[in-house]
Amino acid sequence: MNWKKTLLICLIILLAGGAVIVLIFSTEPTASRSGATKDTAMLVDVITVHRGVFQPTIEAIGTVQPSQDINLSPRVSGEILELSENFTPGGYVRQGEMLLQIDPADYRNSLQQRRSELRLAEADLALEMGRQNVARQDYELLEGALTNGNRSLVLREPQLNTARAMVESAESAVRQAELDLQRATVKAPFDAYIISRNANVGSQVDPGYDLGRLVGLENYWVAATVPQSRLRWITIPDGQGDRGAEVRIRNRTAWEEGEYRQGYLYRLIGALDERTRMARILVNVPDPHGYKAENRGRPPLMIGSFVEAIILGEELDDVIRLNRDYVRQNDTVWVMDDGALSIRQVAVMLQDAQYVYIRDGLNDGDRVVITNLTTVTDGSPLRLAESDDGEDE
Repeated sequence: MNWKKTLLICLIILLAGGAVIVLIFSTEPTASRSGATKDTAMLVDVITVHRGVFQPTIEAIGTVQPSQDINLSPRVSGEILELSENFTPGGYVRQGEMLLQIDPADYRNSLQQRRSELRLAEADLALEMGRQNVARQDYELLEGALTNGNRSLVLREPQLNTARAMVESAESAVRQAELDLQRATVKAPFDAYIISRNANVGSQVDPGYDLGRLVGLENYWVAATVPQSRLRWITIPDGQGDRGAEVRIRNRTAWEEGEYRQGYLYRLIGALDERTRMARILVNVPDPHGYKAENRGRPPLMIGSFVEAIILGEELDDVIRLNRDYVRQNDTVWVMDDGALSIRQVAVMLQDAQYVYIRDGLNDGDRVVITNLTTVTDGSPLRLAESDDGEDE
């Protein structure tokens, strides 16, 4: 009987355990999905955009070069006796200022000799004029008995022409001697900055000798390249004396932050750059060394330096300006519309280094999402940060 009692107890334990397991599974809690949409709305920041009139900027990189650049040479030969203190690398000279003096002794003597020859020629002409009176009296006695050819001989017309020619030749020789004497003093042809000097006191020079390099002080050029597609937005001068678009020149490597020089578009060069196939332009920068009072204290332009040219483009009317970072892939913009994400395709009119100018696709007062989202789907729910009250820059 003991084994039967033991078997009965085991059955009772098994039945009790099964009942407990059934009770546990029958009372298991269930997950609720209520309110899931509201809890997963993405938190974003937005700015409100408006249509208006904006002026784009077109950036270009260029090289500074002088608008006037010469290698100075003498027009007469001789020994250099004197040099100006300003005729040294880094010096400034005014137009007409003496740079160096070539020994003028030979040219003074030559001028004196030519003047003496002129006085002799004038004296010969005066004597011949006296002979003309005698010849005219002789002709009057023989009037009617001479042919036209003999008439000129009797009146001494060939001798008179010769005397006059001698005077004219002597006058020309005097003028040339005066020029040679003047050219012995080498002067600055324009307001200039001295780049180099290749002569000193005692140097023997001849016509064509390289005395030094001078560049003009009035203007420098910045030779830059821009994409051909940007030319339609730039004011290009039509004729001589016209000014094109305003340009700001900056040298980020050498100048302080915020320093710039003001210039204007001077010419569009009618040939593309051979390497980049971009359009070439010349920007004119007045008073590049800050030599004039109104530009003193401004940073000087250095020939050969690379600078940034920021060209002010023509004004765009009835467009929306948006930071380039807020235009997404394939020219789309994220807009928050009634608490949901709206992916808009926009028509970009122009883009510069910082902004995109949109003609169609956005409306005045639209709220553009500026937050970067990892996953976007048209119609996704959005919610604003509490402090949001964004406006277009």
